[in-house]
Amino acid sequence: MGLFSGTIQKLEQSLDYSSAKNRAISTNIGNIDTPNYKSKDVVFKNVLNNTLESSFKPKTTHSKHIPFNQTTFKPYQVVTNDNTTYNNNGNNVDVDVEMAEMAKNQIYYNSLVDRINGKFGSLQTVLRGGN
Repeated sequence: MGLFSGTIQKLEQSLDYSSAKNRAISTNIGNIDTPNYKSKDVVFKNVLNNTLESSFKPKTTHSKHIPFNQTTFKPYQVVTNDNTTYNNNGNNVDVDVEMAEMAKNQIYYNSLVDRINGKFGSLQTVLRGGN
């Protein structure tokens, strides 16, 4: 049984997702004048849905076989939006959309950090004997 029943691990994965999304947005803004650059996005829901639907369990014939769920699994994917063109040079980065996404991601990231701080604050209170 984990200390926080896996909450810290899920929050850590969410922070990884938020960091990857921030990198993608920063890359998009950095390449706003690059001809034929296509914007990138980080998706989470598709990967989660595919994982939940597949529920693939490997058959192991030996106790030392490594299960698939211990691999380095990223709960998100970086995808490129190749279907649109926003500028005449073939670029599809819209700075207004990117800035709005960055603000939304920053709020999400801050809420995750607050939640982790709350968890560790609770642990610290317990270690001090409730004081």
